[in-house]
Amino acid sequence: MTIKKIIKYLYITFGFIFVGIGLLGIVLPLLPATPFLMLASFCFMRGSKKFEIWLKESAMYKKYVVEFFHNKSMTLRQKITILLFADCMIAIPFIILDNIFIRIILIAVVAYKYYYFIYKIKTVKAYG
Repeated sequence: MTIKKIIKYLYITFGFIFVGIGLLGIVLPLLPATPFLMLASFCFMRGSKKFEIWLKESAMYKKYVVEFFHNKSMTLRQKITILLFADCMIAIPFIILDNIFIRIILIAVVAYKYYYFIYKIKTVKAYG
Protein backbone atom coordinates (compact mmCIF):
# COMPACT_ATOMS: atom_id res chain seq x y z
CA MET A 1 0.00 0.00 0.00
CA THR A 2 1.34 3.41 -0.91
CA ILE A 3 1.74 6.36 1.43
CA LYS A 4 -0.94 8.28 -0.49
CA LYS A 5 -3.48 5.49 0.08
CA ILE A 6 -2.62 5.28 3.76
CA ILE A 7 -3.06 9.04 4.14
CA LYS A 8 -6.36 8.86 2.24
CA TYR A 9 -7.64 6.14 4.59
CA LEU A 10 -6.50 8.13 7.62
CA TYR A 11 -8.47 11.15 6.41
CA ILE A 12 -11.55 8.97 5.90
CA THR A 13 -11.13 7.41 9.35
CA PHE A 14 -10.74 10.78 11.05
CA GLY A 15 -13.70 12.07 9.03
CA PHE A 16 -15.93 9.39 10.52
CA ILE A 17 -14.53 9.98 14.00
CA PHE A 18 -15.36 13.69 13.69
CA VAL A 19 -18.84 12.88 12.35
CA GLY A 20 -19.37 10.67 15.41
CA ILE A 21 -18.21 13.39 17.79
CA GLY A 22 -20.39 15.89 15.90
CA LEU A 23 -23.40 13.60 16.37
CA LEU A 24 -22.63 13.44 20.08
CA GLY A 25 -22.42 17.23 20.06
CA ILE A 26 -25.97 17.43 18.76
CA VAL A 27 -27.32 15.66 21.85
CA LEU A 28 -24.76 16.58 24.53
CA PRO A 29 -25.09 20.18 25.70
CA LEU A 30 -21.39 20.87 26.34
CA LEU A 31 -19.97 19.39 23.13
CA PRO A 32 -20.17 21.57 20.00
CA ALA A 33 -21.34 19.86 16.80
CA THR A 34 -20.43 22.52 14.23
CA PRO A 35 -16.60 22.51 14.47
CA PHE A 36 -16.45 18.71 14.45
CA LEU A 37 -18.67 18.51 11.38
CA MET A 38 -16.44 21.09 9.69
CA LEU A 39 -13.40 18.96 10.55
CA ALA A 40 -15.18 15.91 9.13
CA SER A 41 -15.88 17.82 5.94
CA PHE A 42 -12.21 18.79 5.64
CA CYS A 43 -11.12 15.17 6.17
CA PHE A 44 -13.59 13.83 3.63
CA MET A 45 -12.49 16.47 1.09
CA ARG A 46 -8.97 15.07 1.40
CA GLY A 47 -9.95 11.42 1.65
CA SER A 48 -13.07 10.61 -0.36
CA LYS A 49 -15.28 12.58 -2.73
CA LYS A 50 -18.09 10.07 -2.11
CA PHE A 51 -18.07 10.60 1.67
CA GLU A 52 -17.71 14.37 1.22
CA ILE A 53 -20.88 14.43 -0.91
CA TRP A 54 -22.66 12.15 1.58
CA LEU A 55 -21.82 14.44 4.50
CA LYS A 56 -22.67 17.67 2.68
CA GLU A 57 -26.06 16.30 1.64
CA SER A 58 -26.93 15.15 5.16
CA ALA A 59 -29.53 17.06 7.16
CA MET A 60 -27.21 17.51 10.14
CA TYR A 61 -24.53 19.15 7.99
CA LYS A 62 -27.04 21.49 6.40
CA LYS A 63 -28.49 22.40 9.79
CA TYR A 64 -25.27 22.99 11.71
CA VAL A 65 -22.62 23.94 9.14
CA VAL A 66 -24.26 25.43 6.04
CA GLU A 67 -26.20 27.98 8.06
CA PHE A 68 -22.96 29.11 9.70
CA PHE A 69 -21.09 29.41 6.40
CA HIS A 70 -23.84 31.21 4.51
CA ASN A 71 -25.02 33.62 7.18
CA LYS A 72 -22.03 33.65 9.53
CA SER A 73 -24.50 33.04 12.31
CA MET A 74 -25.04 30.58 15.17
CA THR A 75 -27.59 30.03 17.85
CA LEU A 76 -26.76 31.23 21.33
CA ARG A 77 -26.56 27.60 22.47
CA GLN A 78 -24.03 26.78 19.72
CA LYS A 79 -21.91 29.77 20.63
CA ILE A 80 -21.91 28.98 24.34
CA THR A 81 -21.09 25.30 23.88
CA ILE A 82 -18.22 26.04 21.48
CA LEU A 83 -16.83 28.75 23.75
CA LEU A 84 -17.04 26.56 26.87
CA PHE A 85 -15.51 23.56 25.13
CA ALA A 86 -12.65 25.70 23.79
CA ASP A 87 -12.15 27.29 27.22
CA CYS A 88 -11.79 23.84 28.78
CA MET A 89 -9.22 22.85 26.16
CA ILE A 90 -7.27 26.09 26.65
CA ALA A 91 -7.42 25.75 30.45
CA ILE A 92 -5.45 22.49 30.34
CA PRO A 93 -2.14 23.99 29.10
CA PHE A 94 -2.83 27.15 31.13
CA ILE A 95 -2.91 25.06 34.33
CA ILE A 96 -0.16 22.60 33.41
CA LEU A 97 2.44 25.01 32.02
CA ASP A 98 4.22 27.40 34.32
CA ASN A 99 5.43 29.80 31.62
CA ILE A 100 4.08 33.35 31.96
CA PHE A 101 4.62 34.08 28.24
CA ILE A 102 2.49 31.09 27.19
CA ARG A 103 -0.19 32.01 29.73
CA ILE A 104 -0.36 35.55 28.32
CA ILE A 105 -0.74 34.14 24.80
CA LEU A 106 -3.52 31.80 25.98
CA ILE A 107 -5.35 34.68 27.67
CA ALA A 108 -5.05 36.70 24.45
CA VAL A 109 -6.45 33.77 22.44
CA VAL A 110 -9.43 33.48 24.80
CA ALA A 111 -10.06 37.23 24.66
CA TYR A 112 -9.95 37.25 20.86
CA LYS A 113 -12.18 34.18 20.70
CA TYR A 114 -14.85 35.90 22.78
CA TYR A 115 -14.52 39.12 20.77
CA TYR A 116 -14.96 37.18 17.52
CA PHE A 117 -17.96 35.18 18.72
CA ILE A 118 -19.70 38.20 20.25
CA TYR A 119 -19.06 40.81 17.54
CA LYS A 120 -18.37 38.92 14.30
CA ILE A 121 -20.80 35.99 14.41
CA LYS A 122 -24.48 36.89 14.46
CA THR A 123 -26.68 35.25 17.07
CA VAL A 124 -29.90 33.81 15.64
CA LYS A 125 -32.85 31.94 17.09
CA ALA A 126 -32.68 28.15 17.08
CA TYR A 127 -33.09 26.60 13.64
CA GLY A 128 -36.29 24.68 13.05
